[in-house]
Amino acid sequence: MTRFVWMLVGVALLLAGCSETPTGRSRLALVPDGMLAEMGEQSFAEMRRRRPEVTGSPANALVQCVSREVAAAAGAVYPGVSLPAAWEVVLFEDPSPNAFALPGGRIGVHSGLLRVAESPAQLAAVLGHEVAHVLAEHGNERLTQRLGIRAVLLVVGLFSEGDLAGDTLMRALGLGAHLGIALPFSRAHEEEADAMGLAIMAEAGFDPRESVALWRNMAAAGEGQPPAFLSTHPAHDARIAGLEADMEAALARYREASLARCG
Repeated sequence: MTRFVWMLVGVALLLAGCSETPTGRSRLALVPDGMLAEMGEQSFAEMRRRRPEVTGSPANALVQCVSREVAAAAGAVYPGVSLPAAWEVVLFEDPSPNAFALPGGRIGVHSGLLRVAESPAQLAAVLGHEVAHVLAEHGNERLTQRLGIRAVLLVVGLFSEGDLAGDTLMRALGLGAHLGIALPFSRAHEEEADAMGLAIMAEAGFDPRESVALWRNMAAAGEGQPPAFLSTHPAHDARIAGLEADMEAALARYREASLARCG
């Protein structure tokens, strides 16, 4: 009887977790949103304790401005998607060309990215891509895949115990401060984030053609290969081809937008 009850619970969770991303792709995301946001908050706080931050500088002002424009545009492009109430954005002193967005609305940018992203629009291309991961709940989907259904059932059982659930889950996965990079996204996730990010940056008033220039810079920074943080991403030629396929629609959106005033 008990096994039958658990089977019913499992089926109910599967049905509840089946949904669509903002682009209409079917997904399975079973981790409760509140738990995922808490994990993002804990991970981001740990990063801030361990890494030096860049504050009170033109570089930080640029990152804050572009992030603000991109986040606002995300809500305009995808009005039906649940967005974080506020975005917390930090520029970290780190030479690697990296950026990430965590569940709950935390954005981290490495100072090294500003040496590869040569314009505000190129920075917007990266941030639009990362924000798209959050909007599409790619982290939830990937975490669901990694946990497996049985572990998700355990998570749901722990959820009533408050902070214990998130701590247990993070220990089980060994995430800690690596939540932003420990769960590489699939090719489908990356292609979806590229398409969504292109529309978001265009809506924000950044020239979407700069996205192609950005990824060419990324490829050059890796001597023909994507930098380490893009090791799980599509090859740069395939990424550029995908962006160019969506460029006409993005340019039409850009021409209707108010130009961003950052930098």
